[in-house]
Amino acid sequence: QVQLVESGGGLVQPGGSLRLSCAASGTFFSINFMGWFRQAPGKERELVATITSGGITNYADSVKGRFTISRDNAKNTEYLQMNSLKPEDTAMYFCNAVVRHSNIDQRVYWGQGTQVTVSS
Repeated sequence: QVQLVESGGGLVQPGGSLRLSCAASGTFFSINFMGWFRQAPGKERELVATITSGGITNYADSVKGRFTISRDNAKNTEYLQMNSLKPEDTAMYFCNAVVRHSNIDQRVYWGQGTQVTVSS
């Protein structure tokens, strides 16, 4: 079993910055894709950013140029640096990881979520 634990959420003013972290723990062979998703009240969960084990990144159009996803493979941790935050970025942010347990066993795990609120 794998656990993903997020941290770094909070309340920030518009234009401010936050850095989210997500650490994976447990027994596994490797972590392939890692990502961040978010869900605002009354809306569906949406992709924010993803990163491969080799560092290839992908972003939602709404966050390009403002958010940066990164990972430390040695620490099994991913990060989301969020700059120039807007009120519409307010949501519960979830980390996600595609974890390989063997050559034929690959599973998706989710963190419990961390709240980001952008408000003056």
